[in-house]
Amino acid sequence: VPEAADWYNSKYIIVCGANLPMTRTPDAHFAIESRYNGTKIVSMAPDYAEFVKFADLWMPVKQGTDSAAFMTMGHVALNEYHIKKQDPYFTEYAKNYTDLPMQVTLRKDGDYYVSDRFLRASDFDNNMGQDNNPEWKTVIFDSKSNTYVTPNGSVGFRWGEDGKWNTLQKNGLDGAEIDAELSCLDNKDDVVTVAFPHFTPGEGDLIMRNIPVRKLMIDGTETLVTSVFDMTVAQYGIDRGLGDDTAKGYDDASCAYTPAWGEKVTGIKAADLERTGREFAENASKTKGKSMVIMGAAINHWYHNDLGYRSIMNILHFCGCVGQSGGGWAHYVGQEKLRPQAGWAPIAFALDWHRPPRHMNSTTYWYYHTDQWRYERVEADNIMAATAKAKYKGYQLADYNVVSQRLGWLPSAPHFNKNPLDIVKDAEAAGATDEAGVSKYMAEQLKSGDLAFSCEDIDAEINWPRNLFVWRANLIGCSAKGHEYFLKHLLGAQNGVLQEGIEGADSKEIKWHEEAPTGKLDLMVDINFRLNSTGAYSDIILPTATWYEKSDLNTTDMHPFVHPLDAAIDPAFESKSDWQIFMTIAKKFSELSAKHLGTVKDVVSLPMQHDSPGALAQPLGEVKDWKRGECDLIPGKTAPMFKVVERDYANTYKKYTSVGPLMNKLGNNIKGIDWNTDLEIEQLKELNGVIKEEGISKGLPSLMEDIAVCDTVLQMAPETNGEVAHKSWSALSVKTGIDHSHLYEGRHEEKIRYRDIQAQPRKIITAPTWSGIESEEVSYNAGYTNIHEHIPYRTLTGRASFYLDHEWMLDFGEGLCCYRPPEDLGALKNLPGAIKTKLDNKQALELNWITPHSKWGIHSSYQDNLRMLTLFRGGPYFWLNEEEAASIGLQDNDWVEAVNSNGATVARVVVSQRVPKGMAMMYHAQEKNVNVPGSNTTGKRGGILNSVTKVVVKPTNMIGGYAQLSYAFNYYGTVGSQRDEMVVVHKIEDQDIDWLERPLTPERENQPHPPGINN
Repeated sequence: VPEAADWYNSKYIIVCGANLPMTRTPDAHFAIESRYNGTKIVSMAPDYAEFVKFADLWMPVKQGTDSAAFMTMGHVALNEYHIKKQDPYFTEYAKNYTDLPMQVTLRKDGDYYVSDRFLRASDFDNNMGQDNNPEWKTVIFDSKSNTYVTPNGSVGFRWGEDGKWNTLQKNGLDGAEIDAELSCLDNKDDVVTVAFPHFTPGEGDLIMRNIPVRKLMIDGTETLVTSVFDMTVAQYGIDRGLGDDTAKGYDDASCAYTPAWGEKVTGIKAADLERTGREFAENASKTKGKSMVIMGAAINHWYHNDLGYRSIMNILHFCGCVGQSGGGWAHYVGQEKLRPQAGWAPIAFALDWHRPPRHMNSTTYWYYHTDQWRYERVEADNIMAATAKAKYKGYQLADYNVVSQRLGWLPSAPHFNKNPLDIVKDAEAAGATDEAGVSKYMAEQLKSGDLAFSCEDIDAEINWPRNLFVWRANLIGCSAKGHEYFLKHLLGAQNGVLQEGIEGADSKEIKWHEEAPTGKLDLMVDINFRLNSTGAYSDIILPTATWYEKSDLNTTDMHPFVHPLDAAIDPAFESKSDWQIFMTIAKKFSELSAKHLGTVKDVVSLPMQHDSPGALAQPLGEVKDWKRGECDLIPGKTAPMFKVVERDYANTYKKYTSVGPLMNKLGNNIKGIDWNTDLEIEQLKELNGVIKEEGISKGLPSLMEDIAVCDTVLQMAPETNGEVAHKSWSALSVKTGIDHSHLYEGRHEEKIRYRDIQAQPRKIITAPTWSGIESEEVSYNAGYTNIHEHIPYRTLTGRASFYLDHEWMLDFGEGLCCYRPPEDLGALKNLPGAIKTKLDNKQALELNWITPHSKWGIHSSYQDNLRMLTLFRGGPYFWLNEEEAASIGLQDNDWVEAVNSNGATVARVVVSQRVPKGMAMMYHAQEKNVNVPGSNTTGKRGGILNSVTKVVVKPTNMIGGYAQLSYAFNYYGTVGSQRDEMVVVHKIEDQDIDWLERPLTPERENQPHPPGINN
């Protein structure tokens, strides 16, 4: 993600899904000013959004088809700059920094072939001389030696050896210079037909293409291999004279990814797609990569968002843009870049006292615990490719997540159907004396079935979440996709869910309970500076300080500075800073724990971690399931790691208020890089003072005060401490075999303290945590060090990935990027008969539900401020196309309801020609706390934007233990997506508005569900 200033350095910008002048107002000037610098801006948006006004060209893309547009532009760039002619810069970039030259095996599937896995060193005799991780070293064909070699840089070179994890064009065996061949077209052994999965409605589920191949003997069997480049060119439909049914020209609408096809799918004129693709590539050729795509949440929030991302990355890598100042991938979904992450993590997760922490990916957590899985209408088999091996045929989406958790791919919470404290006790009673013994005991218990993962019976009462602290978030009123399910199953509150939820009964892996549990939580605590929806539903609200009442740190991906949040006044009334609130809780908790909990041993189920040797757990992309008898259960290999952690609960407060001994004993770590922190801890003792009370924390650096915590974060991060930057870069240099010290030259002795940033925000130091650099000559740009320092990407090949060869990726047809249309989430299929009849008798529209970020608030903050409400409609609203609105008798400012089986939302309607037909657009995070009447359909208070949405998870986001497809906190896992949703919109007459302003009767209170919904 580049800083906003780098927009000015670009010469060609495509903006999609990011409304710069509205949601990034302070930074938008960089983009606007770039036009005076000769930059062309193309805006892709279905509606006439604010950022369209600043563009040279508006491409009114049909919502949800952005990936089709980028695949089309990629077709033009690939055809004209790689096939018709070979641009020297693009060719060298592709060879050095992408997986396009990597060799892939083909698998026979009936009358045709399909792409399979990457060729590895382990496929050759003697492992090509590679004794270390040969299954993780990919292969290219070297034009210089006319043979297959393993180039430096694949993930196999990262772990177990030093000096070869780089993208220098060298043979990983002997260091000889190599020249990676992109295509075997001129030196092929044969041409074969390969089937590519296809998902565009009405066009068949396979595309047949002819591809040049070479023949190899692998394990005594003749195997066909080809390059990722040859497969990519074929899939894009570019004619290379191989006798297949490829594009006859840009006007061939029958061939996927041509401009004519793109117009048919996206609604953008073919001429605009062709011209933009050509100009984007031509500019990148002339400027060495200064073409950029700025994208945001409107791309991210679709079910197939990963393909939207990959379609953008494809054209950027075709054109050599990533890692070049003014070019590449400008991805903004939130502005919460945690720059001093290496200093923050030990404090946030208590890594100074205990390792590892217990983490969870939130989307899976809520999908299970709010029982949205019970209502799942998307069938995994229906989104699978025609070429799939389909080992898990018949599985539901939730079942795939069960498999993922038991194979150690994604985390689980709770872990098991038994308290982990009791598991360790039982293991020790059975003879376990150390962590290895506990791990062995657990493996045996899991295999026998005496112990099970909680997700296998997620609705069993023992597996319910009981206590929830919500801090710096508005879970209920803002971020909860499937809002009504949260109210129903998590809180047991009045809700508007309009279906019974019986689909989950067909689950293969999860035990079904006929009666859905409601009200799982016992306690919800909201730590907040205002009473929002989450506070309204909470048992306890702890008032916290605002930004101007506390000392804290702030960083963003929009600029390279570290900012203070400084206390201008003391926290008002009973409010405290966040740090002091948790400290107060820790103190009382410790007092109680001395009597009730004491010191015990816990076990953490840890998935295979990204940026660790655990990412090499499961080779060749093959899924081997111990529960199916396909392999043994080996913790850390075919199942999670089981790590024993001692919990000294009575000393929680002492640990909270000091920097623990593990920073000396084990040092610090970030993204696979380790370094010693003895010096930093000694300096912290002088800076913060030490704990003087008797006990385990005596003599350790103090964290009693907020500023001391800030200084600790700054002291331990390479971004804010030059000595730590030196240590971390030196550690990385050992792995890469390249001296990177020039990147922090002149800042080795620099230490940024809280008092420094109080005086003036400071620019951070270049750190190996990130892929850009901090320089007076070069703006921060993602991927810069991957290109200019030859530091590999954290991928299987060490290069940018066009191809993903994991079995599940291939099963779902996404080995190569392709276009997948918006998914039918089925939200209009399960409406109760009475409600469906009622809607059928009204004038109504079926519309796609779109939820962009708002102009009148920052998420939910400020949206209920009187000034913000006065600027617009005084309450919730959504936008409709004026012609469609007129077709059902709607006028501007009428009351209107949006309904589907997830719930209902009541709002005012804004009628405008800026909104295209087929769309209802409700701006993000409008709560139901101001001017919201009751819903005629649910009988409850009218709902919010997420009342008609639901979490739907995607199996390809659940893969783990496989290079870049490995879990790390806030990096990887299932994601919430809601923009594929459909709603029925109808008018509510003024006389039918019900404000529910009457006494709450026992009958109404005892009926939390809408009429006719019983479970």
